[in-house]
Amino acid sequence: MTSLTLVAALALSACSTTSPDVIQRGDAQRLSQVQDATVLSSRPVVVDGSQSGVGAVAGGVTGAIAGSSVGGRREGQVVGVLGAVAGAVIGNAIERSTTREDALEITVQLRNGERRSIVQAKGAESFNAGDPVILTTTGGKTRVTRAPAVVPAAPAPTNG
Repeated sequence: MTSLTLVAALALSACSTTSPDVIQRGDAQRLSQVQDATVLSSRPVVVDGSQSGVGAVAGGVTGAIAGSSVGGRREGQVVGVLGAVAGAVIGNAIERSTTREDALEITVQLRNGERRSIVQAKGAESFNAGDPVILTTTGGKTRVTRAPAVVPAAPAPTNG
């Protein structure tokens, strides 16, 4: 039963994302700082997968259980240890590969002339040099989105 719990935890950890199109529950209904900027460049990058150890533990437990059922008592112990080691290596590799993300490194220039670089997972939007964008910062994390079109305010009516 323990190995099933660990495998489930690994599967759930693989579902986490840094997508700019997904807002974390804790960031909902929080006031965010918004800055106007212009894209200088955008390039594809890969965010390396995580290695929390959950994959190694889940793989090790699964490998040990599978290996210990082989042969007699002595062979089962030896194969169980080998299975645990092999399972841990495989589980770690699976965790790392399932948590890798295609991302963008977006370099922007703020209105005050300062430049910033933000790496975020690829979302629905693409960014080209010269595009107006907004940087939204919440809880120390910043995401880049296209700036909404600005509609000029209608002139106030005059009494005359």
